[in-house]
Amino acid sequence: MGINNQSRPFRFSLIGNFILLVAGAGFITYLYLSRTSEPPLVAYSQFLKQVEGSKVSQAIIGDRLIVYQLKPSPSSTLLPPMTTEEQNPREPAKNPFYGSSAIPPVDPRISTESQGEVLSTVALADPQLTEKLNQKGVIFQAAPPPKNGWINTLLAWIVPPIILVAAFQFLNDYNNRDKRSLAFSKSKAKVYVEGESAKTTFADVIGVEEAKTELQEIVEFLQSPERFSKIGARIPKGVLLVGPPGTGKTLLAKAVAGEAGVSFFSISASEFVELFVGTGAARVRDLFEEAKKQAPCIIFIDELDAIGKSRASGGNFHSGGNDEREQTLNQLLTEMDGFNAGDAIVIVLAATNRPETLDSALLRPGRFDRQVLVDRPDLLGRLAILEHYAKKITLTEGVDLKSVALRTPGFAGADLANLVNEAALLAARNRRESVQQEDFYEAIERILGGLEKRSRILSDREKKVVAYHEVGHAMIGAVMPGGGKVAKISIVPRGLSALGYTLKMPTEDRFLMNEEEFKEQICMLLGGRSAEEIVFNSVTNGASDDLQRATAIAEKMVLSYGMSKSIGPLAYQRNQSSGFLGNGAPESSHRLVSEDTAKAIDEEVKQIVQQEHQRALGILQNNRELLETIANRLLNTEVIEGEELQQLLDQVKYIRDNP
Repeated sequence: MGINNQSRPFRFSLIGNFILLVAGAGFITYLYLSRTSEPPLVAYSQFLKQVEGSKVSQAIIGDRLIVYQLKPSPSSTLLPPMTTEEQNPREPAKNPFYGSSAIPPVDPRISTESQGEVLSTVALADPQLTEKLNQKGVIFQAAPPPKNGWINTLLAWIVPPIILVAAFQFLNDYNNRDKRSLAFSKSKAKVYVEGESAKTTFADVIGVEEAKTELQEIVEFLQSPERFSKIGARIPKGVLLVGPPGTGKTLLAKAVAGEAGVSFFSISASEFVELFVGTGAARVRDLFEEAKKQAPCIIFIDELDAIGKSRASGGNFHSGGNDEREQTLNQLLTEMDGFNAGDAIVIVLAATNRPETLDSALLRPGRFDRQVLVDRPDLLGRLAILEHYAKKITLTEGVDLKSVALRTPGFAGADLANLVNEAALLAARNRRESVQQEDFYEAIERILGGLEKRSRILSDREKKVVAYHEVGHAMIGAVMPGGGKVAKISIVPRGLSALGYTLKMPTEDRFLMNEEEFKEQICMLLGGRSAEEIVFNSVTNGASDDLQRATAIAEKMVLSYGMSKSIGPLAYQRNQSSGFLGNGAPESSHRLVSEDTAKAIDEEVKQIVQQEHQRALGILQNNRELLETIANRLLNTEVIEGEELQQLLDQVKYIRDNP
């Protein structure tokens, strides 16, 4: 499928260029004709001194300049009488004093050199100047109007507007590429027409099999609508694709159009709203009018929440931005209601990460009456996506993509595509001809933790603290797997603030966790701080992130999961935002509770964290020698992984009844 764009008319471009050429030539002619040769400029005080000294013979007084001529020198010779032709010249004398537009001098036979030097000065408002010139016998007159004044006036008033209009029209045509000037109300949707290029099909969408099954019904209706209408079935007018970013919602919409063999209009919801009031509604109308002309077709609106947010969600409803968004939303609701059995077949697909923020009028039956979840892929889906993108790179024989898929839970399709590309870049950077297994593992660490920063130099004490901290995490993680396995310990800084890290990779996809597994997670998070307490008898700020995560888990256990004997099976936390961006409103997340209940919740959260802290201290104290051994090994090598790490961690002793 390809984009169907309108081309700019050739005839208009040719006329516009011709107008610009003529206007430019006329303006250059105007500048040439208006140019005058002016004599040397002197100070006005010098001009007055020359008048007082009777050195000036004649002058022309203008609005801007006073041009005057000094008296001839004593060496001037007498001239013979003027001839008839000299007494009646056809053209004014073209000399530096008068120029081509001035009247001739008293005696045109007199050359500039014999008459005296011609000078000029800036004219000032001097009412006594004419009296001084009369007293000294200076011949003076006002500057006559230029001979070609009407041409100058014509060019000055006509040529500049022509240039401005032609330039504006040319730039407007070039930027908009549309015949209509200032076409703000025209839809900006990209139009993909069947047959113009390679189409997208369901075979190009991997890892979301359930979503493809849901959308297959839309394809069948577009291919043979009479089969549904014969039995009275009505296909959904709107389908809302809901899911995290990067899961392939836009690709799915294109695949539906490709499978059905119909036109596809694609636009982002933010492109509807502009500065001018009414633009969004006009663009919605134009979009649906164009879609009906190419029906049957699909309209895909990405990030629908940009215009579809609930009108009862608060905010300043009198501001221009909200009013414009609501007008756009109302127009969209009207257009989706406008379809009936006799109308053209237009199906609206939309995508959003925040379905909970959408207006209820959008989600009612008859509009977006079906929601399709496009979730992150599971293990088999991740493996299929990795195999798809791995075909585009050169792999070393024996690369196990399944182990890569096991290490990437929660990765969306776009994340996995980026992972394969990062692995290829790492292989090319190391001048290898193919991508190896370690390139994938390093790419995972780079995506999760950031780029290694070996240039960040730590002091010996800081390096030692980081080593014991990370070994503490690893030793607790070894005896409390919780569905994961410690794969690597490193004290090489990564990212913005990580001075070291312990990489624990999952061994399977987990969807449910019990109370004990949550506590094990808290215990492992506190293992780094516990190791610092045991070895250095002090703590640092390196465990700040661990403490925040441990406290958050304990709060969820008490407030949301009912995993507290003292509080009981009650939920004190409101249902959080069901969106996939994880930024619900924190101010309204907790229910109103009494002071005694709030105190009990705080005590229960504190007790859970402290119990796991004591358990972590007990495990590390019972394995103090092994803690020293692994830490010293880590200080020498900076990284421990693979079989060597597993052999060391297998020696950790853990007594289950240890407090």
